[in-house]
Amino acid sequence: MAAVGDVAAPGTPAAAAVDYRLAKAATLRAWRSGQLGRHEVCDAQRELQRNAEFCGQPTGRPCPICESTDVVEVTYVFGSRLPKHGRCVTTRAEMQRLQHRISVSTGYVVEVCTGCGWNHLVRRLTLGGRRSA
Repeated sequence: MAAVGDVAAPGTPAAAAVDYRLAKAATLRAWRSGQLGRHEVCDAQRELQRNAEFCGQPTGRPCPICESTDVVEVTYVFGSRLPKHGRCVTTRAEMQRLQHRISVSTGYVVEVCTGCGWNHLVRRLTLGGRRSA
């Protein structure tokens, strides 16, 4: 199943998304080499853990730290006329509605392991900004 954050409206420019794979790889290298402790990479806050458990989208990818639980992706969106703490988006339909808004919002897709607490920003998305005809 694709993550909610994978939704992009037709015609969305490639520059509207930023991928953080290189940062993730650097963090994992630092953990594997002993430069970072497990407590530093498995530090998901309680709210993020809850959202991952109840709203996360399955990825089918094992956690790079504990390897015993598959990670899920949680998408948060921040923007005008949204709560100041952001909105946890759980469906493709909601993401598409945000994509078609006139105002611009920013979405953050976070990879989370509900087993050990690993979490890392996967990508940032620019949503909305459509001009009315």
